[in-house]
Amino acid sequence: MRFEQVAFRYARRAGWTLHEVDQVVEPGETVVVLGRNGAGKSTLLQLAAGVLRPTRGTVRGRPSVVGWVPERFPADQPFTAGGYLHRMAEVRGQADPAVVDRWIERLLLSEHAGTRLADLSKGTAQKVGLAQALLVRPELLVLDEPWEGLDAAARTLIPGIVAEVTTAGGSVLVSDHRGEITTLAGARHWTVADGTVTAAQEDAEAGRHEEVIVQVAVRRADADQAVVRLRAAGHRVVGVREMDAR
Repeated sequence: MRFEQVAFRYARRAGWTLHEVDQVVEPGETVVVLGRNGAGKSTLLQLAAGVLRPTRGTVRGRPSVVGWVPERFPADQPFTAGGYLHRMAEVRGQADPAVVDRWIERLLLSEHAGTRLADLSKGTAQKVGLAQALLVRPELLVLDEPWEGLDAAARTLIPGIVAEVTTAGGSVLVSDHRGEITTLAGARHWTVADGTVTAAQEDAEAGRHEEVIVQVAVRRADADQAVVRLRAAGHRVVGVREMDAR
């Protein structure tokens, strides 16, 4: 996905929130968006997800399946948590109700499935918002401050979820102002300031000077899960290959 000379402002006479954004997100890549509150991080993520349209310029190559998690989930809706997720699965063409149940269990929502959305705590509502974004495997997952309001157990799940999306070839954009992105291995960093977006290309190169390569053999059936776990633990997977037949 490519931002080409993207600019945005919220009203015709308002100042520019973002201007001249030229950045690329590659398949399988995680991009962490940094910047102070009010710098334009959420605006950039909404442009990426297609929630907002650029005032000028173009966002090209947005994947057809986008998972969008706003900073605050809109909980003022007439559903229970479980009812909402099953309804969203229908809307998104997810025909297997077991997928919904798996995400409810994985994101520790089982005891809240029958609770009205408006009665959920902010952190629990955020988990519902995360679950709906994952009901269909996203080719682009956009997370706006995903740790906000989550309990400690739920916070540990996000790196693994990000790794699963990127391992499958999807891209992830995630904003963070709390400094909790250290466990997202191999991520690139964009900084939003004064309406511009700057990519810190040196991040990945600086980290690689401290790396060594360890070769690990696993059973073929376990390979995908091993890659996910390694990335979630903060390791960079440089390749997967078949063993030589001897």
